[in-house]
Order: sequence, then structure tokens, then C-alpha cells
Amino acid sequence: MRKSTIFAAAIAAMVTACGQPTETPAAGDAGAGAANTPAPTLFQWESYMDPPFLAEYQAEYDETPQVSIFADEDEAFARMRAGYVPDVMGPCYYEFPRWQEAGLLRPIDVTKLANWEKIPESLRTLPGLEAGPNQVWFVPHYWGNTSITYRTDLAPEYVGNESWDILFDPKYRGRVAVLEGVDDTIPFIASMIGIDAYSMTPEQWELVQAKLRELIPQLRFVSSDETSLAQGLASGEIVAAMSWRVTFSALKAEGLPVAYMEPPGGIFTYVCGLVVHADTPDYDKALALVDSSISDEAAVYTIEDIGDGPANTVALSAVPDEVFQDLGVPRDVDAFLATGIFQRRLVNKDGIVNTWTEIQAGL
Repeated sequence: MRKSTIFAAAIAAMVTACGQPTETPAAGDAGAGAANTPAPTLFQWESYMDPPFLAEYQAEYDETPQVSIFADEDEAFARMRAGYVPDVMGPCYYEFPRWQEAGLLRPIDVTKLANWEKIPESLRTLPGLEAGPNQVWFVPHYWGNTSITYRTDLAPEYVGNESWDILFDPKYRGRVAVLEGVDDTIPFIASMIGIDAYSMTPEQWELVQAKLRELIPQLRFVSSDETSLAQGLASGEIVAAMSWRVTFSALKAEGLPVAYMEPPGGIFTYVCGLVVHADTPDYDKALALVDSSISDEAAVYTIEDIGDGPANTVALSAVPDEVFQDLGVPRDVDAFLATGIFQRRLVNKDGIVNTWTEIQAGL
């Protein structure tokens, strides 16, 4: 989320919450100069469709891509399985294999991406990306964290004593929140009771479910909407929220007394990226939109205005050290990924999604 756009993002989130598709042109004249196909649609997380991600594409095609927001990848997957066909989508590394196996993706020819070589080899060679010679299913876009953002003035006893146990603290019953997506919440809660969610046995999954049921009465709400989490923390409605680092970054930039928990044992790390829909009508435009999203301008915007680390690290040489120090992340993506628990694909994810939905409903 951008430093000064909590209100603007709230409007977009309200539209999404009401079930409207939000396929609206970004600033500019969408479609102007398009030869045979309409401007492509970027189906993305909030903020990652802002103007810097579209700029190179606009300069090349003299048209503005359409944009569509998803709150989490389970929602995005369901919409596409129901027939929605965007051109470029923004899942995270742990999620894209499910989309590929469902026949939703087309391989990306990296020789057509001018910015591909600006991504470190460690990200370009993540297991499962390759789809053939010079072809990948997934282009790394940015990297970040999942932990807990909390109000240091409202929960001062956790300052210097950071613990995810704040979610279960009776003192803050009804004043904490967690993310809705299972890729964040399930590994997070499993880790709290010493279970690796990526290799858990059926018996261990039963223990995780019991912990999730214990969690539900503690919660004010469950949401993967950055705006809801940020507004709840800003108002004091919630004291602590499981969140991505960008939520913390936005609130800190507003001058609010917040901190991002880094308890012993490390926090969760992830890499999100870009994929191309199998049925995109204009493959070249789709690739140009992917390339635009990992441009130098987009990379600097990602770290300075959103608070995540861009996959294009070449562009970061001019970014001051203070920016990284402020966010609490290193310049080196390899050092970053080595410090946390890397989010991977959940086994039997569809079953986990169904169970988590039932638990939230009190079943």
C-alpha cells in the first residue's frame, strides 16, 4: 500500500467487497493506439497496479492496461476457474503451481523480457519455474514478509518481548486480526505449536485445527485486505494484526506508533511474481506488461513507496541505505530469504481452504 493512499485504496477495496469486478482503466486513455486487441488486463494485489508498474507498457503501446484487484489468491483462482480471463496475474511462488496445473497459465519467453537479467540468479532459478528452454511459468516480481504488526502504545509489554502469542493473549480478546488466506495463516499458526505446515501429518493437521478454533474467539475480524488491517490498527480497533510488511510500512510512514514483530525463530518470507494467462489474446502485449512491472522505475517504487523488496535488484543501487534500514530488510535478497521461514506450497490446499472456511463459520 502506498504511503499516502489508505483512503484511496479503501474505495477500491469497497468495490471489490461488493462483488464488482473492478476492471477499470488506470489513469490515461485506455485503448488508444491498440492495433487489433484491447489493452491487456493486469489481475493483481492492491498497489501492484499503480502507475510505475504500467509506465513502460504505456510508453511502448500508447495505451493504459486495465486493472483488476484480488484480495487473496484463493479468490483469484476461483474467479479464473469460473471463466474470468485476465492477461497477466500476480500470484506468489507458493501458489502459481496450482494455477499451472489447472491449465490457466502459458509459459513466458524470457528472451522477450528486457528486465529479466536484472533479477538475481537465485530468484530466476527457483525450483519449478522452468517451462522449457528460455521459458518460465513465473517471473519473480518482489519479496516480503508475513508477521504481526502491532501498536506499541497499546501493547507496550510486547516491546522488546515480541511474540506471536499476542494473538492468544486474553487481554486483547476481540482486538486482534489475522489474514484470510490459508497460505499465510495456516503455516503461521502451525509454526506457533511447532508444526511444519508443509509436511504435517493428518494427526498434526488435527492439532493445527484445534489451535485455529482456539484462535477464532480472539479475533475482531479475518481479512486479507491491507486497507482493513491498516485502518483497524490506525484507529486502535485492533491492537495487533497478522500482516505483510507493507501494512507496517504504510502505518509507520503515517507516523503511527507501530512495530513489526521479529520473534526468535524468524518470520515468514515469500516471493511473489507474474504469470501469463493461457488464453491471453495478445501474447506480446502480455509479456510487455510483465516486463513493465519489473522495470527500474517499478523496482524503486516497490521499495520506497510500498515497502517490499523488488526482484529487479539492479535498480536499487541509487536507493539510500536508510530506506532498507527503516523497513528492517537487507539489500541482498539472498540474505533476506535465508533469515526466515520460506513460504512454500501447501499439500492438499483445497481441503485446507474448505476446513479453514468452516472453522471461521464456527463449524
